Amino acid sequence: MTRIDVDGDRASDGLLSLVIAVVEVVVEALEREAVRRMESGALSDEEIERLGTQLAALEEELEHLKTSQDLEQPVDDLRRDLDGLVGDFLDRVDDGGWEAVGDE
Repeated sequence: MTRIDVDGDRASDGLLSLVIAVVEVVVEALEREAVRRMESGALSDEEIERLGTQLAALEEELEHLKTSQDLEQPVDDLRRDLDGLVGDFLDRVDDGGWEAVGDE
């Protein structure tokens, strides 16, 4: 089973890495939803422009945080751990339903 390692030289580095990684996942989900809405015609041109600008600003700020705090590698490692954890979860759900997840 995948485990998430948030160890760092300082606890704040581990916590900041975790926050950045989670926000990156949320931004990616927002981007996918934005594309889905654009393709369905649910957004006006103005809304598409505003959404694109805001998502780009979020990504830029995340990259700035990672660079300024020297957390690029820890965040990348954590993202791999999160991907593995989600994959393990989905495999368990597929194999035995929701009940198997809470049995540990």
